[in-house]
Formats: sequence, structure tokens, C-alpha cells
Amino acid sequence: MTAAERIATLGGLGRVVPAAPGTVASFLTVFVAWGLATIHGQLAVALAALAATAAGLWGAEHYARQRGARDPSECVVDEVAGQLFACAFAPRTLFFFALAFLAFRLFDIVKPWPVDAAERLPGGIGIMADDVLAGLFAGILVAALRQLRLL
Repeated sequence: MTAAERIATLGGLGRVVPAAPGTVASFLTVFVAWGLATIHGQLAVALAALAATAAGLWGAEHYARQRGARDPSECVVDEVAGQLFACAFAPRTLFFFALAFLAFRLFDIVKPWPVDAAERLPGGIGIMADDVLAGLFAGILVAALRQLRLL
């Protein structure tokens, strides 16, 4: 397994559940985000999101080229980065982390503008950008709902 493949598929995790690898990766990332937030605070979750994005840009680009595919479904580092961004904005409660997960998956699947436009960017940027934007939108939505005391 190449370094790019390890990064892009999270050591093969993206192949474990062929039907929904992005959802599985996002779900597991919520637990990682919870642990980071509990031990080191929300800033650590945001820094992890930035690190996953940086690594993902390189790994997804090279892995997609190796596979000869535009955005291989087993490439899940983008979902990890996006979910981390969503959780970075969420208050550390079970309810808000679950809401961050659901909102991220919704934005990632529905792909409102500009998420859909970002997905069409070339290479690793396109693979990563739509999920990063979906995560940022989800995080902002969760934070806004909390701030406005709508939830």
C-alpha cells in the first residue's frame, strides 16, 4: 500500500463498507473529534481538520491518479476533513455532535452551491474542497442554531 493510498483510504478503511464508505468514515470521525475536543478542546479539532485537509490534498491527488479515477469512492480522507470541520464548530454535547454529523452528511450528499461547484475542481482539490465546504457549512449551521438558541 502506497503512502497516498494509506492517507486517501485511511489505511484501507474506505474499502471496509463498499456501500457507504464516506458515511462510515464520517461516523468514526465524530468519535475522534469528541476525544480531541474532550482532551485538548475545540481548537485541536479545527487543527486536526486543517491537517487532514493538507494530507488529503496530497494523498487524494496521488491516489486518484494511481487508480485512474476522478474521485474513487474508497477515498475517504475528504469525509474525515469535512466532518472534523463540522465538529470543530459544535458544542461538545452528544446532541450537537450528532447534529454536526447529520448536517455534514446532508450537505455532502445534497451538495448545494458552492459545494457542487467545488466538487468539479480538478484533482485532489476537487476531491477535498466539496467536503471541506460541506463541513464548514454544517459547522456554521450548528453554531448558528446554538447561538440563536433555536436548539
